[in-house]
Amino acid sequence: MDLLIKNGILVTPTDCFKADIGVDEGKIVAISSKMPAEADDVVDAKGKYVLPGGIDPHTHMEMPFMGATTVDDFEYGTIAAAFGGVTTIIDFAIQPKDKTFLETIALWKAKADPKVVTDYALHVAVTNLTEDLIKEIPDVQKAGVQSFKLFMPYRKEGLMSDDGRIFRMLEESRKLNFLVQLHAENNSILEMLIERNVNAGKLSAEYHAKSRPNYCEGEAINRGLAMAHATNGNLYIVHMSTKEGLMELRRWKAMGANVFGETCPHYLVLNDEKYFSSKGRRYIMSPPLRSKADNEALWEGILDYSFDTVGTDHCTFTDAQKDLGKDNFTKVPNGVPGVETMIPLLYTEGVKRKRMSINRLVEVTALNSAKLFGLYPRKGTLNIGSDADIVIFDPDFELQLSRENLHSKIDYSIYEEFKVKGMPTYTFVRGKPVVYNREYVGKKGSGRYVPATKPQF
Repeated sequence: MDLLIKNGILVTPTDCFKADIGVDEGKIVAISSKMPAEADDVVDAKGKYVLPGGIDPHTHMEMPFMGATTVDDFEYGTIAAAFGGVTTIIDFAIQPKDKTFLETIALWKAKADPKVVTDYALHVAVTNLTEDLIKEIPDVQKAGVQSFKLFMPYRKEGLMSDDGRIFRMLEESRKLNFLVQLHAENNSILEMLIERNVNAGKLSAEYHAKSRPNYCEGEAINRGLAMAHATNGNLYIVHMSTKEGLMELRRWKAMGANVFGETCPHYLVLNDEKYFSSKGRRYIMSPPLRSKADNEALWEGILDYSFDTVGTDHCTFTDAQKDLGKDNFTKVPNGVPGVETMIPLLYTEGVKRKRMSINRLVEVTALNSAKLFGLYPRKGTLNIGSDADIVIFDPDFELQLSRENLHSKIDYSIYEEFKVKGMPTYTFVRGKPVVYNREYVGKKGSGRYVPATKPQF
């Protein structure tokens, strides 16, 4: 065997048990309560959890947006991912207006393939939907992409899809069994409120949040879920941030709609007080941070299985890039980091505080994304025959989430005040170490594109 991990506590969505794991040629080949210590590399995981590698279903590496490009390229972004116990990212290939879906995928693969140190898959973010492109979808699925994102907002940025296009994609998702993802905010209302605040000279960071109030998300989520129910389509709402949106997700799930929801760590542990600080621009993302009451409601949504996944919306802009909007919140590139801190924060703020079990953590950060996005059983699980994407997680390892201790190229941390107890110490991708005892040992370009197969809804 190439690798043997001994004496660890294996974590599945339903159980925790002590076992050894054997790895050969990139696959898990044995799981047993006791195996001979015969392997090229033997790692003792006594007292530590052994988790399936995390899957971050929502990242934006090397993405141009609002006059800037995210500072984390596919190398630095996946290095940060590996230190956070994420072994597969699913990035959004943003469709240029003049490109087909297949051309868009090729553009993103050309950026990612020479750089990634973890594995990756892709979604297509749709900006220009036509009937000819709908006809291309079966070929896109054969190329390994089973999910398409549409935007309700961002009309001025050229990303918005109207309700008719969203409805049309949902119809097709039923026929071809793919997943439609939706950024749900009411564009008309937020544009009106932005204009009102700008005209009144209210340009500081707090007015970003005040221009995108809770009902902008709640109404849009309800509209999207209603269209999914009407078409019998497959819909996944990204980065949900409000108690109103969660209420709608619960309601439509109870009515039998084939709908799914994602939230993000920053919506669980940060709140809108951040916008009143001198560094409020750092926290501008869309949807914005909400209230403490929303934080607690979203934790309940994880606990009661309303949410299916946690993703990070990892989208990194430096202070200098954020300062493009130092005099006007509408000019600040939207986005925050998260791929490295997701699992440690969920463990410290969720598992340690009894808001979720460690089994539920594995479910929302690995298994469910693997199933929904067509990567299971290759990814998202510790099963014989699955890729040996394995994380050794030390529940006693403490780390201040300061810029100095993290690995993104961004020049600050939005979690500076957080000290986590519980960190990945080893991360293996297909049995190869990328992080070994908290040291980076990976190789640029060693990651692979993982073609998605049919989703499991």
